[in-house]
Amino acid sequence: MKPILKLYRGYANDQELIVMGHVFKPTTKEEYNFEKKNLRNAKSVIRMFRIKTQKNASIYLEHNGLKIHTKTLDDGYFKFCIPLNRDLAYGWNEYKVSLFHEEEEIVAKGSYIRPHDGDLGFISDIDDTFLVSHTRNAFKKLYILLFRNVNDRKIFEDVVPHYQALSSAGRESDSEKNAFFYVSSSEWNLYRFITKFAELHELPKAVLLLKDIKTSLTDFFLTGRGDHDHKFEKIKHILEFYPHLKYVLMGDDSQHDPFLYEDICKIFPVTVKAVYIRQTGKHKKQKAIDALANMESMGVDTCYFKESKDAMEHSERIGIVSENHKKKTG
Repeated sequence: MKPILKLYRGYANDQELIVMGHVFKPTTKEEYNFEKKNLRNAKSVIRMFRIKTQKNASIYLEHNGLKIHTKTLDDGYFKFCIPLNRDLAYGWNEYKVSLFHEEEEIVAKGSYIRPHDGDLGFISDIDDTFLVSHTRNAFKKLYILLFRNVNDRKIFEDVVPHYQALSSAGRESDSEKNAFFYVSSSEWNLYRFITKFAELHELPKAVLLLKDIKTSLTDFFLTGRGDHDHKFEKIKHILEFYPHLKYVLMGDDSQHDPFLYEDICKIFPVTVKAVYIRQTGKHKKQKAIDALANMESMGVDTCYFKESKDAMEHSERIGIVSENHKKKTG
Protein backbone atom coordinates (compact mmCIF):
# COMPACT_ATOMS: atom_id res chain seq x y z
CA MET A 1 0.00 0.00 0.00
CA LYS A 2 1.08 3.57 -0.71
CA PRO A 3 1.02 6.70 1.45
CA ILE A 4 -1.69 9.20 0.54
CA LEU A 5 -0.61 12.67 -0.56
CA LYS A 6 -3.24 15.43 -0.23
CA LEU A 7 -2.73 18.98 -1.50
CA TYR A 8 -4.68 22.09 -0.59
CA ARG A 9 -5.13 25.33 -2.50
CA GLY A 10 -2.25 27.72 -2.02
CA TYR A 11 -1.68 31.42 -2.61
CA ALA A 12 1.02 33.82 -3.75
CA ASN A 13 1.90 37.49 -3.80
CA ASP A 14 4.73 39.25 -5.62
CA GLN A 15 7.38 37.88 -3.28
CA GLU A 16 6.27 34.52 -1.88
CA LEU A 17 4.40 31.33 -2.75
CA ILE A 18 2.68 29.28 -0.03
CA VAL A 19 1.33 25.77 -0.67
CA MET A 20 0.42 23.06 1.82
CA GLY A 21 -0.99 19.59 2.33
CA HIS A 22 -0.85 16.36 4.33
CA VAL A 23 0.74 12.95 4.01
CA PHE A 24 -1.32 10.06 5.40
CA LYS A 25 -0.24 6.52 6.18
CA PRO A 26 -1.33 3.77 3.77
CA THR A 27 -4.85 2.50 4.35
CA THR A 28 -7.28 0.05 2.81
CA LYS A 29 -10.21 2.34 3.65
CA GLU A 30 -11.79 4.22 0.78
CA GLU A 31 -11.99 8.02 0.75
CA TYR A 32 -15.10 9.89 1.82
CA ASN A 33 -17.85 9.07 -0.67
CA PHE A 34 -20.06 12.09 -1.33
CA GLU A 35 -22.99 9.96 -2.48
CA LYS A 36 -23.45 7.70 0.57
CA LYS A 37 -26.48 8.24 2.77
CA ASN A 38 -27.52 7.78 6.40
CA LEU A 39 -25.43 5.16 8.27
CA ARG A 40 -23.07 4.66 5.36
CA ASN A 41 -22.41 8.38 5.27
CA ALA A 42 -21.84 8.37 9.05
CA LYS A 43 -19.25 5.61 8.74
CA SER A 44 -17.52 7.50 5.97
CA VAL A 45 -17.42 10.74 7.99
CA ILE A 46 -16.05 9.02 11.10
CA ARG A 47 -13.41 7.36 8.95
CA MET A 48 -12.21 10.84 7.92
CA PHE A 49 -11.46 11.57 11.58
CA ARG A 50 -9.58 8.29 12.16
CA ILE A 51 -7.03 8.89 9.43
CA LYS A 52 -3.41 8.30 10.41
CA THR A 53 -0.83 10.88 9.43
CA GLN A 54 2.81 10.27 8.50
CA LYS A 55 5.41 12.45 10.17
CA ASN A 56 8.83 13.33 8.79
CA ALA A 57 7.95 12.15 5.26
CA SER A 58 10.20 13.59 2.55
CA ILE A 59 8.27 15.58 -0.02
CA TYR A 60 9.27 17.65 -3.05
CA LEU A 61 7.69 20.75 -4.57
CA GLU A 62 8.29 21.26 -8.29
CA HIS A 63 7.76 24.84 -9.41
CA ASN A 64 9.37 27.27 -11.87
CA GLY A 65 11.98 24.69 -12.83
CA LEU A 66 13.05 24.09 -9.22
CA LYS A 67 12.63 20.97 -7.07
CA ILE A 68 12.47 21.91 -3.38
CA HIS A 69 12.65 19.36 -0.56
CA THR A 70 11.06 19.46 2.89
CA LYS A 71 9.54 17.02 5.41
CA THR A 72 6.18 16.74 7.10
CA LEU A 73 5.54 17.88 10.66
CA ASP A 74 4.50 15.48 13.43
CA ASP A 75 0.86 15.62 12.31
CA GLY A 76 1.72 14.87 8.68
CA TYR A 77 1.18 18.49 7.64
CA PHE A 78 3.58 20.25 5.31
CA LYS A 79 3.83 23.84 4.16
CA PHE A 80 6.21 25.30 1.58
CA CYS A 81 6.86 29.05 1.96
CA ILE A 82 9.00 29.86 -1.07
CA PRO A 83 10.53 33.27 -1.89
CA LEU A 84 9.98 34.24 -5.50
CA ASN A 85 12.59 35.65 -7.84
CA ARG A 86 10.27 36.17 -10.81
CA ASP A 87 6.64 37.07 -11.39
CA LEU A 88 4.03 34.33 -11.42
CA ALA A 89 1.01 34.33 -13.70
CA TYR A 90 -2.13 35.94 -12.30
CA GLY A 91 -5.21 33.91 -11.43
CA TRP A 92 -5.25 30.21 -10.55
CA ASN A 93 -2.07 28.25 -11.37
CA GLU A 94 -0.95 24.65 -10.92
CA TYR A 95 1.77 23.23 -8.69
CA LYS A 96 3.08 19.69 -8.20
CA VAL A 97 4.27 17.84 -5.08
CA SER A 98 5.76 14.37 -4.96
CA LEU A 99 7.08 11.81 -2.51
CA PHE A 100 8.89 8.51 -2.91
CA HIS A 101 7.69 5.22 -1.46
CA GLU A 102 9.76 2.08 -2.01
CA GLU A 103 11.45 3.71 -5.02
CA GLU A 104 8.09 4.62 -6.57
CA GLU A 105 7.21 8.29 -7.07
CA ILE A 106 3.77 9.41 -5.87
CA VAL A 107 2.67 12.68 -7.49
CA ALA A 108 -0.21 15.04 -6.75
CA LYS A 109 -1.18 18.32 -8.41
CA GLY A 110 -2.78 21.27 -6.69
CA SER A 111 -3.59 24.90 -7.47
CA TYR A 112 -2.72 28.27 -6.01
CA ILE A 113 -3.95 31.79 -6.66
CA ARG A 114 -2.02 34.92 -7.41
CA PRO A 115 -4.81 37.51 -7.33
CA HIS A 116 -5.14 39.88 -10.25
CA ASP A 117 -4.38 43.49 -9.41
CA GLY A 118 -7.39 44.89 -7.60
CA ASP A 119 -8.71 46.57 -4.50
CA LEU A 120 -10.81 43.99 -2.66
CA GLY A 121 -10.31 40.75 -0.73
CA PHE A 122 -12.97 38.62 0.95
CA ILE A 123 -12.69 36.40 4.02
CA SER A 124 -15.64 34.22 5.02
CA ASP A 125 -16.37 31.79 7.80
CA ILE A 126 -18.10 28.56 6.73
CA ASP A 127 -20.41 26.99 9.33
CA ASP A 128 -23.63 28.98 9.71
CA THR A 129 -22.20 31.73 7.51
CA PHE A 130 -22.99 30.02 4.20
CA LEU A 131 -23.30 26.31 5.18
CA VAL A 132 -26.28 25.60 7.47
CA SER A 133 -24.62 23.75 10.38
CA HIS A 134 -26.59 24.51 13.57
CA THR A 135 -23.40 25.29 15.49
CA ARG A 136 -25.42 26.58 18.44
CA ASN A 137 -26.79 23.05 18.97
CA ALA A 138 -23.83 20.65 19.26
CA PHE A 139 -25.95 17.48 19.01
CA LYS A 140 -27.84 18.69 15.95
CA LYS A 141 -24.60 19.77 14.30
CA LEU A 142 -23.07 16.31 14.76
CA TYR A 143 -26.25 14.57 13.62
CA ILE A 144 -26.33 16.56 10.36
CA LEU A 145 -22.61 16.01 9.77
CA LEU A 146 -23.06 12.27 10.23
CA PHE A 147 -26.35 11.60 8.47
CA ARG A 148 -26.56 14.23 5.71
CA ASN A 149 -24.20 13.79 2.80
CA VAL A 150 -22.82 16.74 0.84
CA ASN A 151 -25.78 16.69 -1.56
CA ASP A 152 -28.28 16.90 1.30
CA ARG A 153 -26.60 19.74 3.20
CA LYS A 154 -28.30 23.12 2.94
CA ILE A 155 -26.97 26.54 2.00
CA PHE A 156 -28.57 29.80 3.14
CA GLU A 157 -30.92 31.35 0.62
CA ASP A 158 -29.42 34.13 -1.57
CA VAL A 159 -25.90 33.64 -0.22
CA VAL A 160 -24.66 32.38 -3.61
CA PRO A 161 -25.64 35.47 -5.68
CA HIS A 162 -24.20 37.68 -2.93
CA TYR A 163 -20.85 35.86 -2.88
CA GLN A 164 -20.71 35.69 -6.68
CA ALA A 165 -21.33 39.43 -6.89
CA LEU A 166 -18.58 40.07 -4.33
CA SER A 167 -16.22 37.81 -6.27
CA SER A 168 -16.74 39.96 -9.39
CA ALA A 169 -16.98 43.34 -7.64
CA GLY A 170 -14.95 46.01 -9.41
CA ARG A 171 -13.96 43.61 -12.19
CA GLU A 172 -14.57 44.32 -15.87
CA SER A 173 -13.62 40.81 -17.01
CA ASP A 174 -15.38 37.59 -16.01
CA SER A 175 -12.00 35.84 -16.06
CA GLU A 176 -10.69 38.02 -13.24
CA LYS A 177 -12.04 37.39 -9.77
CA ASN A 178 -11.31 38.88 -6.37
CA ALA A 179 -9.34 36.83 -3.85
CA PHE A 180 -11.63 34.72 -1.62
CA PHE A 181 -10.62 32.89 1.55
CA TYR A 182 -12.73 30.52 3.66
CA VAL A 183 -11.33 30.54 7.21
CA SER A 184 -12.97 28.17 9.67
CA SER A 185 -12.69 26.26 12.92
CA SER A 186 -13.48 23.12 10.94
CA GLU A 187 -10.51 20.78 10.63
CA TRP A 188 -8.50 19.81 7.56
CA ASN A 189 -10.36 16.46 7.71
CA LEU A 190 -13.34 18.24 6.11
CA TYR A 191 -11.41 19.94 3.30
CA ARG A 192 -12.79 17.76 0.48
CA PHE A 193 -16.31 18.01 1.86
CA ILE A 194 -16.17 21.82 1.99
CA THR A 195 -14.64 22.26 -1.47
CA LYS A 196 -17.18 19.86 -2.96
CA PHE A 197 -20.06 21.70 -1.27
CA ALA A 198 -18.77 25.03 -2.57
CA GLU A 199 -18.47 23.65 -6.10
CA LEU A 200 -21.97 22.14 -6.01
CA HIS A 201 -23.45 25.53 -5.13
CA GLU A 202 -21.18 27.57 -7.40
CA LEU A 203 -19.65 29.57 -4.58
CA PRO A 204 -16.41 31.43 -5.46
CA LYS A 205 -13.31 29.25 -5.69
CA ALA A 206 -11.36 30.04 -2.55
CA VAL A 207 -8.28 29.22 -0.54
CA LEU A 208 -9.27 27.30 2.61
CA LEU A 209 -7.45 27.81 5.90
CA LEU A 210 -8.68 25.28 8.45
CA LYS A 211 -7.80 23.96 11.89
CA ASP A 212 -5.20 21.27 12.68
CA ILE A 213 -6.20 17.81 11.53
CA LYS A 214 -7.92 15.39 13.94
CA THR A 215 -7.01 11.71 14.08
CA SER A 216 -9.27 10.10 16.68
CA LEU A 217 -12.92 9.41 17.37
CA THR A 218 -12.75 11.55 20.52
CA ASP A 219 -11.59 14.49 18.41
CA PHE A 220 -14.52 13.98 16.06
CA PHE A 221 -17.06 14.77 18.78
CA LEU A 222 -15.29 18.08 19.40
CA THR A 223 -15.08 19.07 15.73
CA GLY A 224 -15.30 22.82 15.12
CA ARG A 225 -15.18 23.62 18.83
CA GLY A 226 -12.56 24.85 21.27
CA ASP A 227 -10.00 27.60 20.82
CA HIS A 228 -10.67 30.00 17.93
CA ASP A 229 -7.32 31.81 18.14
CA HIS A 230 -6.19 30.01 14.98
CA LYS A 231 -8.89 31.89 13.00
CA PHE A 232 -7.61 35.20 14.30
CA GLU A 233 -4.02 34.31 13.39
CA LYS A 234 -4.96 33.11 9.89
CA ILE A 235 -7.03 36.20 9.13
CA LYS A 236 -4.23 38.41 10.45
CA HIS A 237 -1.78 36.52 8.19
CA ILE A 238 -3.94 37.08 5.08
CA LEU A 239 -4.20 40.82 5.74
CA GLU A 240 -0.43 41.00 6.21
CA PHE A 241 0.22 38.88 3.10
CA TYR A 242 -1.92 41.13 0.86
CA PRO A 243 -1.61 44.51 2.64
CA HIS A 244 -2.79 46.59 -0.34
CA LEU A 245 -6.31 45.10 -0.37
CA LYS A 246 -9.42 46.39 1.37
CA TYR A 247 -11.17 43.47 3.06
CA VAL A 248 -14.73 42.39 3.65
CA LEU A 249 -15.11 39.93 6.56
CA MET A 250 -18.13 37.61 6.70
CA GLY A 251 -19.20 35.50 9.65
CA ASP A 252 -22.06 34.75 12.02
CA ASP A 253 -23.03 35.24 15.65
CA SER A 254 -23.07 31.55 16.68
CA GLN A 255 -19.57 31.70 18.14
CA HIS A 256 -16.82 34.35 18.20
CA ASP A 257 -16.77 35.97 14.76
CA PRO A 258 -18.00 39.44 15.87
CA PHE A 259 -15.26 39.70 18.49
CA LEU A 260 -12.52 38.24 16.29
CA TYR A 261 -13.41 40.72 13.56
CA GLU A 262 -13.56 43.57 16.08
CA ASP A 263 -9.98 42.79 17.13
CA ILE A 264 -8.86 42.58 13.50
CA CYS A 265 -10.36 46.03 12.83
CA LYS A 266 -8.45 47.44 15.79
CA ILE A 267 -5.13 46.09 14.50
CA PHE A 268 -5.76 46.99 10.84
CA PRO A 269 -7.54 50.35 11.12
CA VAL A 270 -7.38 51.22 7.39
CA THR A 271 -7.65 47.72 5.92
CA VAL A 272 -11.15 46.40 6.74
CA LYS A 273 -13.88 47.97 4.62
CA ALA A 274 -16.93 46.05 5.84
CA VAL A 275 -18.04 43.31 8.23
CA TYR A 276 -21.08 41.07 7.72
CA ILE A 277 -22.51 38.99 10.57
CA ARG A 278 -25.35 36.53 10.05
CA GLN A 279 -27.95 36.26 12.82
CA THR A 280 -28.34 32.56 13.65
CA GLY A 281 -30.98 32.69 16.38
CA LYS A 282 -34.43 34.25 16.72
CA HIS A 283 -32.97 37.41 18.22
CA LYS A 284 -29.87 39.49 17.68
CA LYS A 285 -27.23 39.20 20.39
CA GLN A 286 -26.46 42.33 22.35
CA LYS A 287 -22.74 41.54 22.54
CA ALA A 288 -22.62 41.21 18.76
CA ILE A 289 -24.53 44.48 18.36
CA ASP A 290 -22.01 46.20 20.67
CA ALA A 291 -19.02 44.77 18.77
CA LEU A 292 -20.42 45.93 15.43
CA ALA A 293 -21.17 49.39 16.84
CA ASN A 294 -17.56 49.63 17.96
CA MET A 295 -16.39 48.70 14.46
CA GLU A 296 -18.70 51.35 13.00
CA SER A 297 -17.08 53.91 15.30
CA MET A 298 -13.74 53.02 13.68
CA GLY A 299 -15.07 53.71 10.19
CA VAL A 300 -15.98 50.13 9.20
CA ASP A 301 -19.31 49.51 7.47
CA THR A 302 -21.23 46.71 9.20
CA CYS A 303 -24.33 44.66 8.53
CA TYR A 304 -26.03 42.36 11.07
CA PHE A 305 -28.50 40.41 8.95
CA LYS A 306 -30.89 37.47 9.02
CA GLU A 307 -31.42 37.13 5.26
CA SER A 308 -28.64 37.25 2.67
CA LYS A 309 -30.73 39.54 0.45
CA ASP A 310 -30.33 42.19 3.14
CA ALA A 311 -26.56 41.73 3.05
CA MET A 312 -26.65 42.09 -0.75
CA GLU A 313 -28.64 45.32 -0.48
CA HIS A 314 -26.11 46.63 2.02
CA SER A 315 -23.24 45.78 -0.35
CA GLU A 316 -24.98 47.77 -3.09
CA ARG A 317 -25.71 50.66 -0.76
CA ILE A 318 -22.08 51.11 0.30
CA GLY A 319 -20.82 50.65 -3.27
CA ILE A 320 -19.04 47.28 -3.04
CA VAL A 321 -21.47 45.64 -5.47
CA SER A 322 -22.98 47.50 -8.40
CA GLU A 323 -26.44 46.88 -9.84
CA ASN A 324 -24.76 45.58 -13.02
CA HIS A 325 -22.89 42.92 -11.08
CA LYS A 326 -26.08 41.88 -9.33
CA LYS A 327 -27.77 41.36 -12.72
CA LYS A 328 -24.82 39.38 -14.08
CA THR A 329 -24.86 36.95 -11.14
CA GLY A 330 -28.63 36.76 -10.72
